[in-house]
Amino acid sequence: MRQLALFPLNLVVFPGEKLNLHIFEPRYRQLVHDCLQDNITFGIPPYINGGVSTLGTEMRLISIEKTYPTGEMDIRTKAIGLFQVREFFHELPGKLYAGATVEPLPDDDAADLVMHHQTRRLIQQLYDVLGLRRLLLELPDNFRAYEVAHHLGMSTEQEYQLMEAATEVERQQLVLAHLEHVLPVLLETERLKERVRLNGHFKNLTPPTF
Repeated sequence: MRQLALFPLNLVVFPGEKLNLHIFEPRYRQLVHDCLQDNITFGIPPYINGGVSTLGTEMRLISIEKTYPTGEMDIRTKAIGLFQVREFFHELPGKLYAGATVEPLPDDDAADLVMHHQTRRLIQQLYDVLGLRRLLLELPDNFRAYEVAHHLGMSTEQEYQLMEAATEVERQQLVLAHLEHVLPVLLETERLKERVRLNGHFKNLTPPTF
């Protein structure tokens, strides 16, 4: 176990994800300076239902893109792994920001190939309905659940559930269940929109013969 600075946010960050942040609070400006000066990392535990979650994502500062005259900053970060909070501190000694004693979580990436193909097929349907075909083209063949989760219309709570899953197979099951739930709703909505559009058009219909 080790100590990690924390930056709670109302979002879920998955391993490998790149995240751009605008930093304005003094405590997090101090955190960025410490990352730069001491080469430390920090954690983003999702702030859900009025509390800091016990799981989080470890982040590495990649660059400070802009510093404003007020001291605010635009930064680029990258997620490097997940952790479990063992003990939370509202402030680390001598610091303005929170921290915790954390334990790293193993990363299981062994996927089920059958579910992988099913997921890709359903994602293709979803992206076709939403007009997001470009995202599908950019998706690698060996994509993980983490890489598509933000593009499936999941709630923050559902994304956190995905983070809680210990294996890639469990994450695949969650993604498939979500897709199988939302796709029929979206397809029916698209059919309804099409009927509404056609309702005002001149119709060239062949009448039945008696």
